[in-house]
Amino acid sequence: MRELSAEDSLRLNVLLANRPLAIRIDESRMAVHALSHEGEMRIELNPNCRDEQYLRRVRELLSGHVLGSPGGYPVYLQRWTRMGQMRDESLEELLLLGEPEAVVAAVCAPGLTDELARRAWWAMEDAGNARRMLANPSIVEGEMGPVLAAYLYEHLPFETEVETMVETVRLILQPGLLDEAARNELWKRAARKNAYYVGFLLTIPDRIPLDTPAHPRAGEWQPALRDLADAGNPLAAGLLKLIAPAGQACLQCIERALKKPATQDAVTLTLDAVRDHYAVFRPEGNPDLTWDELLVEARDFVARDAGPATALRDIEGIDELLRGARLLSGVGYGVLRPLLRDTTAIGSLMRRKIAPFVEPFLEEVGRLRGGYARRP
Repeated sequence: MRELSAEDSLRLNVLLANRPLAIRIDESRMAVHALSHEGEMRIELNPNCRDEQYLRRVRELLSGHVLGSPGGYPVYLQRWTRMGQMRDESLEELLLLGEPEAVVAAVCAPGLTDELARRAWWAMEDAGNARRMLANPSIVEGEMGPVLAAYLYEHLPFETEVETMVETVRLILQPGLLDEAARNELWKRAARKNAYYVGFLLTIPDRIPLDTPAHPRAGEWQPALRDLADAGNPLAAGLLKLIAPAGQACLQCIERALKKPATQDAVTLTLDAVRDHYAVFRPEGNPDLTWDELLVEARDFVARDAGPATALRDIEGIDELLRGARLLSGVGYGVLRPLLRDTTAIGSLMRRKIAPFVEPFLEEVGRLRGGYARRP
């Protein structure tokens, strides 16, 4: 089997001897690029066989120098790539292999640093890699966080998968990544891309960019609720948040997210976000109940003679608010399971199937906003 041309072998070995920070291979132009402290280097390859074979030999040379494994990128690394099981001390080496999978292995690693993220991003600008890195708190807090968020923000209109849209919005809305103008623009885009609302609910449910008034009875309820909250009653504290302008804006966002969802996953993610946000009303966790079971359970919860709920009974009209909050704290796939059993429906067909839950659920949300306060 032919070896690399003498010129390429020499230039690649000189490149490696200069200890580059990262390497990428441009297969279409048959060139090797290297990142160093001084800038970038480029080596034009001179293949002496088919391009595919020649590139494999280039990678074998890189792997043999970096890992001592002349067989190229080790197969076991491919298995571990997306599982975040790479040792931290191996990450620098992975970025010298010219292998896309090796870059993915590095960005998935919990020990990725801001500097290594910079090198990995140079080696492979890719929306998937940006999302993987923004799932790492140390990258979010570093200099690369805003860089990656800006890329995903610009790339977001080209995403077509609903779940990818939700995940992207969730990640870029993390604190310190987007400025206020970008967040507001993202909110405006949500009017055309319903899935964006789910990302807002998952990340900033208390900072929904809506100018929403407080609950109509907030002024009446706040003094008593504040006294109880100051005394350590968690339900009173939760209700204070719910009737405040920010809490009412969150309810409005829930309504928008469930108005026209596109997929079952989008609905499930919305309900999970709702349940997590109102978890103070259900510290025991996800009950996995059907909607009818939740209605009965929420009514019984308000009527109990023990626990923090009993202290709220002297506040006129608050029992309905507490019942509704308890309902929201219990939603999840349990309410969808009877309606979506044995179906992969999406779009309008799915929305018709889940209407027996969504319609009464949105009425409950409306009551929490004061819109159905007079309805029996």
